Amino acid sequence: MHEILRNHILHLLQKGGGPRKLVHLERELGIGGEAREAFRRALDSLSAEGRVIVGRGNLVSLPSLSGEITGIFKANPRGYGFITPEQSATDEEVFIPAKATGNAMTGDRVVAEVARLDDAGRLAGKITKILARAHTSVVGTVRQEQTGWQIQPDGGDFSHPIQLEGLVPRHVRHGDKVSVILRCYPSRSQPARGVIAEILGRSGHFDTETSAIIQRHGLLDAFEPSALVEASNAKAAFDPRDTRGRKDITGAPVVTIDPPDAKDFDDAISLARDRQGRCVLGVHIADVSHFVPAGSALDRSARRRGDSVYLPGRTLPMLPEMLSNGICSLQPGQRRYTKSVYLTYNKDGEVQSTRFANTIMQSRARLTYQEVDRVLKGGNRGLPADVVALLSEMETLARCIESRRRRAGMLQLETFATERVRDEAGQVIGVQPEDNCYPHTIIEMFMIEANVAVASLLDRYCIPFMRRIHAEPDAGTLAQLSQTLRLLGVTLARRAQRSDIQALLDQVRGARIALPVNMLVLRSLEKAVYGPASVGHYALAASKYCHFTSPIRRYADLTVHRALQAYLTGNVDRARREYAFPELVEIGRHISETEQGAEDAERELRSILVLHLLRRRNECELNGVVTNLTPYGAAVYLPEYGVEGLMRREALGPDHWQFDERNRCLIGRHTGALLRLGQAMRVRIVDIHPAAGQLELTPAIDLIPKMPVQAQQQKNRTGSRARRHRNRRKGRPTA
Repeated sequence: MHEILRNHILHLLQKGGGPRKLVHLERELGIGGEAREAFRRALDSLSAEGRVIVGRGNLVSLPSLSGEITGIFKANPRGYGFITPEQSATDEEVFIPAKATGNAMTGDRVVAEVARLDDAGRLAGKITKILARAHTSVVGTVRQEQTGWQIQPDGGDFSHPIQLEGLVPRHVRHGDKVSVILRCYPSRSQPARGVIAEILGRSGHFDTETSAIIQRHGLLDAFEPSALVEASNAKAAFDPRDTRGRKDITGAPVVTIDPPDAKDFDDAISLARDRQGRCVLGVHIADVSHFVPAGSALDRSARRRGDSVYLPGRTLPMLPEMLSNGICSLQPGQRRYTKSVYLTYNKDGEVQSTRFANTIMQSRARLTYQEVDRVLKGGNRGLPADVVALLSEMETLARCIESRRRRAGMLQLETFATERVRDEAGQVIGVQPEDNCYPHTIIEMFMIEANVAVASLLDRYCIPFMRRIHAEPDAGTLAQLSQTLRLLGVTLARRAQRSDIQALLDQVRGARIALPVNMLVLRSLEKAVYGPASVGHYALAASKYCHFTSPIRRYADLTVHRALQAYLTGNVDRARREYAFPELVEIGRHISETEQGAEDAERELRSILVLHLLRRRNECELNGVVTNLTPYGAAVYLPEYGVEGLMRREALGPDHWQFDERNRCLIGRHTGALLRLGQAMRVRIVDIHPAAGQLELTPAIDLIPKMPVQAQQQKNRTGSRARRHRNRRKGRPTA
């Protein structure tokens, strides 16, 4: 508990907008009663180590970043990397040049000396010591070199090759993907050494790349025998005719709406009218907690995984499939146990009342988003008349809810996401825009309403529960966002409110700059995490929020179901004891990490598969949009393929390119050519390294526009004055 509280204190100080009064820090963490003494001990230990400063008036802050720092290193495939400091008053990362990484790998805990770069104006450092290694094994590609067999690690976690020890298996070939156990870490004079643990297959093949990602990210696939036994027993004991303690709603028109390839249906919808003619929305969620008791082998397995991982063409479920795709899944025509939230609305889409119940339901139809979209646009796939009427009423209610939530400040960003088209073997053969028809929004609105209702209930009864936290961005971040957006020709107040941000997003919707504007806004927002602190959800404009609607695939939801179950059975005191605050802190930290790991793995695999597709297609020219600029080059997003590539500064053309940090652009000193944030351009592919996630680009044509005439004239006058000054010093004619 001591270490958990220390980490939570540091996280809030780093991400939540600067120093805090001690009492405010306690309030945000929900500290009270017997937890207060443990909190003070954790704070005292951080203060003794110099990781926090408790100043006058009990103001708690982080020390300024300088000198020697300790943190976690993250390598870039191009050799350099960044350190996330453990002690910092900001969330600024420290840049580590390629020659200063000290052979550190991604995830290693390191010590570095810090200085400030003059040209980029950012912190930079040199790793002086590796305190703890994060990896004991590495996934990479076999290379047969003149000096012997080597492994080039995937993903850029470690940029230097690994020398193979001993006899290399006879069936290993150049270009195979393998898993290697490290026997010796690299030093200044010696490379890392290891032995092959498993041959995964040929690089570039779908199954091979998927297996490589699973191993590289440490994702869990097979279940423990004890968990499988418990799942089998739960399945055998399940009697769908047993309605004890449950309201039977099997006669109500209830439907599920999911993607076409979904198998774990954990939410269903009903809609009815009460005696006053008001809309009553029913959100029915699979009652996973009935089958997974707290502390059981199934529960420990689900907690360790944290969530289901959805990779292209493959799912790593949080629960065994006999539960996730079986007795917990709300399959059509099958009686299933659910927890139901009923919300009554007036004509303006405002909630008038809520109630909660344990139920047993039977889905009338399993629908996809695309099928519902066709029905709403006038097509009828032979569905019963009451189901068609239900879908129409669902759309009407969802639009009212969406309008209300937008007025309250809810943010709606465009993601410009793409989805991969695969053949029967799973190989990516194309890319297309992700489906975003309105039924996605219908379900999203209903799930948000249910989540808010459950969170408000538990909060009202002072029941500790796992919240979904999305902190408000700090003032400095919003000011930087405002300054950057002005360079794109759009205006946002330096102290923008949510309504200002949403108005801006609506303003650029459909415009050429919509993509970079949405990306910049998204990157300025905090990352949503799990925890028991009452912080609220900024993007949803919700003061109380949790995840309740997906217990098949998220452990956070399962914990909320248990708290709700204690309330539903009339034992509020037991509900308050279901999870203690420190335990929720620990679980929240862990499942936030597993969620991030799953997202990283999915994003990396999608990128690798698309890069292999690009290499096979050998595209000549592509459309791109500049999404980031640094002194070293530009990041260019390719909307057609949904991947980002690097355009190095030296690839921009024969000129001396200078980075203008204030205006976020690269300027050709001699030609006046300009590369701006948000600029659309044609690019050519220079090189592709799928395993490392590298895509290198170059402009297909000369960069335009040129520097504005006034700026160029001023630049020329400045240059002329400088030349006259140099000539006078050397005694030369100045004419």
